[in-house]
Amino acid sequence: MDLEIKNLSKTYSNGVQALKDVTLSIPQGMFGLLGPNGAGKSSLMRTLATLQQADSGSATMGDLDLLNDKAKVREILGYLPQEFGVYPKVSSYNMLHHIASLKGVSSKGERKDLVESLLTKTNLWHVRNKSLGTYSGGMKQRFGIAQALIGDPKLIIVDEPTAGLDPAERVRFHNLLSEIGEQTIVILSTHIVEDISNLCNNMAIICLGEVVAKGNPAVLTEAVKGRIWKKAIEKKDLEKYQDEMQVISTHLKAGQTVIHVLSDTQPDASFEASPSNLEDVYFAEITSRMETISA
Repeated sequence: MDLEIKNLSKTYSNGVQALKDVTLSIPQGMFGLLGPNGAGKSSLMRTLATLQQADSGSATMGDLDLLNDKAKVREILGYLPQEFGVYPKVSSYNMLHHIASLKGVSSKGERKDLVESLLTKTNLWHVRNKSLGTYSGGMKQRFGIAQALIGDPKLIIVDEPTAGLDPAERVRFHNLLSEIGEQTIVILSTHIVEDISNLCNNMAIICLGEVVAKGNPAVLTEAVKGRIWKKAIEKKDLEKYQDEMQVISTHLKAGQTVIHVLSDTQPDASFEASPSNLEDVYFAEITSRMETISA
């Protein structure tokens, strides 16, 4: 059962239009939502999670209306927001028991089995009796996923889940999300390109509230193959290149500025071809959209 989002729009009271006619078809599995800070990712996630009302448009899963049947949506939803609080003096074991009870798991035996299963799946069993206030950032994120999985959700939304995690915790979290994504719809909202390329078969890039690209990451990357060129330049010359060429990204390397340029042909003999990747697609779409707005 796919999630169908059609012409979803949202403008806040301060006049900021966070979502502009967003239309997406999201199948079962991992779906990546990629965009810079302020792009509208969290606004879309909060709307789908029933935390705010859209101005117009629709979002459905089969017969379920996500915008209007909020009580039913919450029964099938697992949500891990970008920032979430924990009770610092409560253990993860007791907290999950409490949340499961609130979600309607009334049988003590069933609740016990569920909590133990979730703590094992998220690799928290060995610290189940420690207070949540003593957990590392990665452990808190895994606890967040554990609570989101209560109730056998059909839709799971995770907003910037790996921001601030060390490399080892990111790998653990990726593996956990991949396992979960085999059985349900998981929407992963992030500004980290590598997370999307590692985890998702389908994705969308959102910028200034609009979907600017969508599809399979490999197919999107193929579209810029042979069109990415790089060159190391002096930082003082960057503005000149930006005026003359479509510079999509810059990286500092060994004290020099390395630019990536999008062009159908080699800009000049000083440029060398660069293998394209999803980061190039991302920056190409974002810079193109920003140039359209400023023009």
